[in-house]
Amino acid sequence: MPINLKNFIKSHALNSKMNDFQDLDHIDGVSISTVCANLYDKPRDDLVMFYFRDGTNYASVYTQSKIVSENIKWNLSIKSKKIKSLIINTRNANAFTGPKGYQGLKEIAEEISLQLSKKQIEDEESPKKILPNEILFGCTGTIGEMYPTEKIKNNISKLIERIKYTQNKLTWIKAALGIMTTDLKPKLAMEECEIGKKKVKIYGIAKGSGMIFPNMATTLGYVFTDAELSNDILFKLLKKNIETTFNAISCDGDTSTNDMVSIFSTGKVKNPIIDNINDKKMINFDKALHSVLLNLAKRVVADGEGASKFISVNVTKSKTEDDAKKIAFSIANSPLVKTAIAGCDPNWGRIIMAIGKAGVDIKIHKLSIKLGSLKIIEKGQLSKMYIESDAAVYMKEEKKIDIEVELNLGKKNFTAYTMDLTKKYIEINGDYRS
Repeated sequence: MPINLKNFIKSHALNSKMNDFQDLDHIDGVSISTVCANLYDKPRDDLVMFYFRDGTNYASVYTQSKIVSENIKWNLSIKSKKIKSLIINTRNANAFTGPKGYQGLKEIAEEISLQLSKKQIEDEESPKKILPNEILFGCTGTIGEMYPTEKIKNNISKLIERIKYTQNKLTWIKAALGIMTTDLKPKLAMEECEIGKKKVKIYGIAKGSGMIFPNMATTLGYVFTDAELSNDILFKLLKKNIETTFNAISCDGDTSTNDMVSIFSTGKVKNPIIDNINDKKMINFDKALHSVLLNLAKRVVADGEGASKFISVNVTKSKTEDDAKKIAFSIANSPLVKTAIAGCDPNWGRIIMAIGKAGVDIKIHKLSIKLGSLKIIEKGQLSKMYIESDAAVYMKEEKKIDIEVELNLGKKNFTAYTMDLTKKYIEINGDYRS
């Protein structure tokens, strides 16, 4: 695939170096193409295509917002068991665009169907017609602006011309760059494991920086594997692992209209047939998938708009996981906690406030709180060992801040991941459409 070095070099994300990322290489059954469709004022790749020449099994989870983008509506209407292409545009969310936005997707899908069907005739011994309802869409960007149907349609031929069937690290980085909006860095992750002694790959990319709060998936995330797994198994695996990965992060407490995480299985590795996600042969794949999803989710938080600190909030020994989750996110979403961390102010009273407002029954005399390794509260009282200046130094010197809340009411735990709230966040979002 030809590399548009001008677009690549001009990307503001290339403060990151190639060696900052894992070595994602070729994965059978997946092809990637990226172009500049001039969706932005400045030249950059903004349209990405994944092409599955032999089709792929898939599963997705979507936003639970009551207002959803037109591409989510389109994807939910797809009944095909196999998908042939995924196309993602940035700059425009295609949300609150009504029938025109949906019609735009229909026209683009028809164009892709026509041109990929021609490519099948050119490249395949037994070509298959690719149908519009075998194409998924990802959209991200500004809500409520007219969808750029013609710009995207006019670049489909260029996307397809650039399809090559062998991928490399640079190809994956370009794809991750091409789906970004306010992100500063591309987000990639990979794992390799075995299913019944058959080696398989799991690769993933994601985007997300603002409007991040879990109510399903929280961002755009796409995971690819060469394993042979059914749609049902993929959905169960995704649903299970999303809860402690993409559903455990928050940047600003806002859930998008476009949230989407999908997994695609090309079936190129003929592993043993799996009928149950609890099959022992799936243990390593399950762990590897969780690792990829958590890696991507953490990268989203670490790259949160204006972030200077990565924060983990670990609530332990709770009566229920739901209680632990409520408290963790009450702390993680608190503007007062987040601004205190941004200012390196160890104002632990704000953590107490956030615990109290979570609506969870606690026993204060059992409560303990730590900041990193520093004990603040022990058994409901300020620790005699606590020195505020030590906490201030920890907050100033560390980029990763750990808050631990121990309830001592049970055995359930939950960890939420977030970032601090800085002046830069306000600048970015106050100037988002400029």
